Amino acid sequence: MTQAARRQLGTGGPVVAPIGLGFMSFRTGAGPDDETAATALVDAAIDLGVTLFDTADVYGPEFSEILLGRAIRGRRDALVIATKFGNTLDRDTNPRKLDARPEYVRTAIEGSLRRLGIDHVDLYYLHRVDPAVPIEDTVGALAELVDEGKVRYLGLSEPGPQTLRRAHAVHPISAIQNEWSLFTRDVEDTVPLARELGIGIVPYSPLGRGWLSGSVRTPADVSETHRKHPRFADDAFERNRTLADGVAAVAAEIGVRPSQVALAWVLSRGDDVVPIPGTRHVEFLRENVGALEVTLTDEQSGRLDAIAAQVAGHRSIRPENLGTEAPTVRVSSV
Repeated sequence: MTQAARRQLGTGGPVVAPIGLGFMSFRTGAGPDDETAATALVDAAIDLGVTLFDTADVYGPEFSEILLGRAIRGRRDALVIATKFGNTLDRDTNPRKLDARPEYVRTAIEGSLRRLGIDHVDLYYLHRVDPAVPIEDTVGALAELVDEGKVRYLGLSEPGPQTLRRAHAVHPISAIQNEWSLFTRDVEDTVPLARELGIGIVPYSPLGRGWLSGSVRTPADVSETHRKHPRFADDAFERNRTLADGVAAVAAEIGVRPSQVALAWVLSRGDDVVPIPGTRHVEFLRENVGALEVTLTDEQSGRLDAIAAQVAGHRSIRPENLGTEAPTVRVSSV
């Protein structure tokens, strides 16, 4: 990836490579094998020009931040490190409660900085809007962290449009992180406002939780993390596999991988869009970055555009994480 290809998140926000790396896959432990895999992946990502690395305190919890911190040691200054807070970290509670109280904001950032081994976070997201806390109070506390140099830019994950506007009125929001893929497009209700306010978009799960990778043919191919997701349920599986086959057909026409077509479609949504596909494997990382070389024709884009309306199964599995204006399809990225 070249400097010319970089994209800016928000007006005056961080400038990053067009594809980032989501680190949620590193959440099962922080032992030697995990550290070796994480370091190899980060090394390869940096070599490929990736600059945005995204994690959250709740991934594990804590393991993902710990491993990313170890992997970036000595190279942190050239990178944009993003993490998220807003879920309590009790390992015995699942689903975990939301907590966006101002006093918790400070507790959360101190923990993330310690685990990451850095003195500031470049992009700090509220992971989910807490309906019990006015967004103005949470963002006001986050603004204090910016003033203190502990955070450079602020973000929100899965906000509704009105919440986003209220938050941005307190302190500039540089990015929203929402699920966005050929299978999930409800963020497009919020994108116009984000662009009006000068806010970048960071899509998570741009590969449809594996459906768009081309690797899911039978239920046995579904990762353990996603087996309970409604879009892999028995009554949805065959229909969604047929839709994924449509993506694979476009990929075959171009001579690339289905995942590269899916990512190329997301990248084509605008130069303020920076997807963060996650993986533990260097080969898939290389494949994902290769999507930057894929160009879709208008006819191919049209065929792909029609897919979302036909997807079987909604994406909501964590309704307790919804903000007060969130649609019922909202789901946690945890």
